[in-house]
Amino acid sequence: MEKVTAAELQRQFGRLRSLAQRKPVMVTSHGRDDVVLLSAHEYARLKSFEQVAMHVSELPEDVVAELGSVAIPAEAEQFNDELQP
Repeated sequence: MEKVTAAELQRQFGRLRSLAQRKPVMVTSHGRDDVVLLSAHEYARLKSFEQVAMHVSELPEDVVAELGSVAIPAEAEQFNDELQP
């Protein structure tokens, strides 16, 4: 992800708008992450996940693939017995 300051966004908006069509652009303010500039297509894709609950079969394949790399917190071990049939 590209990271730029708010001042850079003002000076280079056209270039950064084009870049946001390919990947999100993080805009910082006073050294802190502030907002993200992203394409309308990516925004719509993210909005489509706004559901209270979703079955894993409804997720796109790329999202399911990423789930395999998520670190499971140690506190979750207390639920391991629920995985057993």
